[in-house]
Amino acid sequence: MKDRCFLFTGLQPWDIPIGSNAIDIAREVSRQNKVLYVNSPLDMMTLIKGDKKPEYERRLAVLRHNENPLRQLTDTLWILDPPFVAWSVNSLPDGGLFDALNALNNKRIFRYAAKVARELGFTDIIHFIDNDIYRSFYAKEYLKPTTSVYYRRDNLQPFDYWKKHAPRLEPLLIAKSDLVVCNSAQLAAFAHRFNANTHDVGQGLDLSAYDANLTHEIPDAIGSIPKPTIGYIGDITSLRLDSDLLHDVAKNRPAYSFIMVGREDAVFQAHDLHNLSNVHFTGSIPKAAVPLYMAAFDVCINPQKINEITRGNYPRKIDEYLAMGKPVVATKTDMMAFFSEHVHLCLTVSDYLDALDLALQETSAQDAAKRIEFAQSHSWENNVSAIYRCIINTQNTLHHVL
Repeated sequence: MKDRCFLFTGLQPWDIPIGSNAIDIAREVSRQNKVLYVNSPLDMMTLIKGDKKPEYERRLAVLRHNENPLRQLTDTLWILDPPFVAWSVNSLPDGGLFDALNALNNKRIFRYAAKVARELGFTDIIHFIDNDIYRSFYAKEYLKPTTSVYYRRDNLQPFDYWKKHAPRLEPLLIAKSDLVVCNSAQLAAFAHRFNANTHDVGQGLDLSAYDANLTHEIPDAIGSIPKPTIGYIGDITSLRLDSDLLHDVAKNRPAYSFIMVGREDAVFQAHDLHNLSNVHFTGSIPKAAVPLYMAAFDVCINPQKINEITRGNYPRKIDEYLAMGKPVVATKTDMMAFFSEHVHLCLTVSDYLDALDLALQETSAQDAAKRIEFAQSHSWENNVSAIYRCIINTQNTLHHVL
């Protein structure tokens, strides 16, 4: 697919400091097409709270007229920060008032985005919605794209923020989208109940950032930690990770050093894990440093809980671990069966202990090469090509119907 016009909206702004599927997909799409990536406007509650997150800084500067709302990153990629504030609607009861104010937010966002897109010469827009259930709900009505694509890469409905409205709205958004693409079979199975034109397109990976053949210096923060090292990188959140399981595993392998890299939530901050001398928390690190830390680990882990959030979730960190050639030990969820030939999958503390002991012996170049080969099949180029095929088939069907 070449020389087409894409407009992206989603949950994660362009300036977010962690990895983002939508941003990576937008970059890949922009290699051969024009892309306008529209950040969500800040809402009133965010402004009142005065949150200083890095991803808010530029949008605040735009609101203060210190930055231009539109910036051009390449010849074919633009980022738009709407120069206005959205209504804060999530706390409202589910129903008419929420829908009315949410529609006003959508109307303002997409009329503005459409105006900017026209000024850039965008025509026949393909709208890619990254899991954005609320602020892209009425996009099809106001933007009037030739094709609306809903990308379901997470089950948001169990999260506290989404519980009130998403169980009603997401099926409706899925149903009215022209195409639904998902990054796991489990997420696609849910969407297929509401839209037959739903497809599992898998996951992508920035292979250039995860190259096991490069020489990586060991970061100072973990350089003095005794070997062998068992590492995790990502948000350290009790919604996804099993802190008690991790505690029992670390307690039963005192000779192994467990390194947790990322931002902790309150549950982990207060957990007895911090009292184990062989468990180390580094805090957040820059995205560019992630491969350095991975390269330093002997084994990588993903000790997930098994719940509504994780069952169908595709953890892209598994591909990143494998791309670095690392042995991986992870919790066995429905989605993780996809990795069963390349990852040790566990359910119990005993499973984890046995798997870690075995993984530490899998250090041959041949073992690493198999893991790398598998991960490299999940490039963003391959992933976006699968999305293109779905869009082309959808457009052909829509044209035939018309």
